[in-house]
Amino acid sequence: MVSDVEMTKIFYSKLSKKALLIRSLLKKPLTLSEKILYSHLYQSTPISSFVRGTDYVEFTPNRVAMQDATAQMALLQFMMAGKQESAVPASVHCDHLVIARSGASEDLKTALSTNLEVYNFLRSTCIKYNIGFWEPGEGIIHQTVLENYAFPGGMIIGTDSHTPTAGGLGMLAIGVGGADAVDVMAGMGWELKFPKITGIKLTGKLNGWTSAKDVILKITGMLTVKGGTGHILEYFGEGAESLSCTGKATICNMGAETGATCSVFGFDDSMVRYLTATGRKETAEIASGMKKHLTGDSEVYLHPEKYFDRYLEINLSELEPFINGPFSPDIATPISKMKEEAVKNNWPEVISAGLIGSCTNSSYEDISRAASIVRDAISQNLSPKSEFMLNPGSKEILLLAERDGYIDTFRQFNSEIFANACGPCIGQWDRKGIEKNAVNSVVHSFNRNFASRIDGNPNTHSFVASPEIVTALAISGKLTFNPITDSLKNSQGEQVMLKEPSGFELPVTGFGRAVRKNSKGVPGDEKIVIDPVSERLQSLIPFDKWDGQDLLDMPLLIKAKGKCTTDHISMAGPWLKYRGHLENISNNYMIGAVNSFNEEVNNIQNQLTGQFEPVPAVAKAYMAKGISSVVVGEENFGEGSSREHAAMEPRYLGVKVILVKSFARIHETNLKKQGVLALTFTDKDDYNKVRDHDKFDVVGLMGFAPGSQIRVVLNHKDGTREEIFTSHSYNLSQIEWFRAGSALNLIRKLGKESKYK
Repeated sequence: MVSDVEMTKIFYSKLSKKALLIRSLLKKPLTLSEKILYSHLYQSTPISSFVRGTDYVEFTPNRVAMQDATAQMALLQFMMAGKQESAVPASVHCDHLVIARSGASEDLKTALSTNLEVYNFLRSTCIKYNIGFWEPGEGIIHQTVLENYAFPGGMIIGTDSHTPTAGGLGMLAIGVGGADAVDVMAGMGWELKFPKITGIKLTGKLNGWTSAKDVILKITGMLTVKGGTGHILEYFGEGAESLSCTGKATICNMGAETGATCSVFGFDDSMVRYLTATGRKETAEIASGMKKHLTGDSEVYLHPEKYFDRYLEINLSELEPFINGPFSPDIATPISKMKEEAVKNNWPEVISAGLIGSCTNSSYEDISRAASIVRDAISQNLSPKSEFMLNPGSKEILLLAERDGYIDTFRQFNSEIFANACGPCIGQWDRKGIEKNAVNSVVHSFNRNFASRIDGNPNTHSFVASPEIVTALAISGKLTFNPITDSLKNSQGEQVMLKEPSGFELPVTGFGRAVRKNSKGVPGDEKIVIDPVSERLQSLIPFDKWDGQDLLDMPLLIKAKGKCTTDHISMAGPWLKYRGHLENISNNYMIGAVNSFNEEVNNIQNQLTGQFEPVPAVAKAYMAKGISSVVVGEENFGEGSSREHAAMEPRYLGVKVILVKSFARIHETNLKKQGVLALTFTDKDDYNKVRDHDKFDVVGLMGFAPGSQIRVVLNHKDGTREEIFTSHSYNLSQIEWFRAGSALNLIRKLGKESKYK
């Protein structure tokens, strides 16, 4: 493995030659997405005109990034692969396990103590396999990758669904499960169905209270949480070039909320400025010399309807701020319509808390603009009516905000400054008083707002907005406040208007020191210790391979109704501490899903006893008897985080088949990787044929082949039987994952047969 600087130089030194070869073979104008995809084909993959949305293709990403919650299982799997070190540059970022409770300093101390065993495991494993390790407090994975590792034209995969943040720096950055990361770190090709591409032309320029966040809030409303599935969102136009690099990153980060594979912007001057400011001037200069290879061809952008699978256009000059939610990030409401919508839907008007920051909105620009609103409020004798909190995205940004007076400004507002970690965004918020489950509203600049996600309270109505709008709403204390048109009464009894926010794209006096405080070791004999009685870590045991027989007499575990995200399948929050212990974390399997037969959560009937019990308890009862089971669901099953635990848990618990109307991309891949049979109803109405107490037969598996249908027999309790047909998206190599018991089993076999151990 070479260092990052060397890797980047080598990549750029070969890019021009690769680009000319690609263009000569394909003989057509290319989008930026295609240029990056084709320039990262795995060594044994010939260049051809792959069919978007159909062909599976293997790629070689430039690097891998992991956060501490997902890295545990990824590294536990990598340890089984038989390799001496990671084949590509990789890093682990400790950001998910810090609980927001008492403020940055105390929370970090608590995290270092309570998570010591996990941090020691991650650190020692990184040293052994030559992987970069970012200590707790250094920052959130996506902000840190943007500040240190991302580069135009590159490709990175990350074990977190918001990895696409790096698209703001012209990189294809894709969220994956840990098994995918293991493929790449083991030196194998990484497989992806060649994405379709949505072209989004931005015209005009942002003004007033609008920000880059409002672009993606609007698009999320346009596409919905599944409308981007299987697509790359590629932005272009003069409006795109007018945005800051970090503004672009915000848009790419939240593209995950549409289900998109990733999002990307073409190389431009804002990226040169950002690279230079963050200590990567040499990269900026090299990239500037090959700009034509780092953006789409002019013919594509002149006639986008001919070259994109879908084409949208947004005029930034006409865009207004949006507030999205509650309970889903695609419920998009322009701020001018919020009063009307809040009344119509009976949303709680009083805001209990406003939170800014996270991996989505923690740039210097975001913080400086929010601070300008606070300063204006203070000068006009206004104080916040809601609690107000800040989650800085990285240590670098925190130091800059302290140096330039922004943190002092927020503290004058009695703001709570949390650690440079994910915190409330992923449910790591020990919120005082929330145990009463009171109905309330919060607004934040994070990315997701599913029920119970932010604080564990299903009655918290969570809304997503820009840092500027969150700040204004927290000052007013009302969800229905519109800072563009509404005034506020100050402490003197005067009606005053908040001024439009203002800020700086980059620090005027520079970034100062560049963080890059990650530690690396020399690959070798570093000892990795896993206590056999640990509650946090557990060595993995390979899953059994398929026995070659049809799957018969499998009871229905649960038929889930409605939205079933990875938060419903494998909750985060207090369960994060078990991310390295498959047995323990399996106790949260499907506990958030709604049972379609009784409309209750985590309450299903055990077919062995007739008793109603929690989902994991029933699954374990079946497992103890050697009985496999089936889970049934609806549309976009597994949307949300890249959480492969949501696929490993059912595999561990003996769930052999997940049968749904449709899957979210990452979750479907994760299930396939773990050897779970991921099927969809050929006729979606067949979902309604599944009854309580059904037992399933999956027959004809010896004929399991790409494009084939698989026959499923529903054996009803009354003795009747119904036969339905199901579909799948498996290719030949993925079918081998199923037959081997998991993709990792194949890697282990390859490692044993190879000289490369």
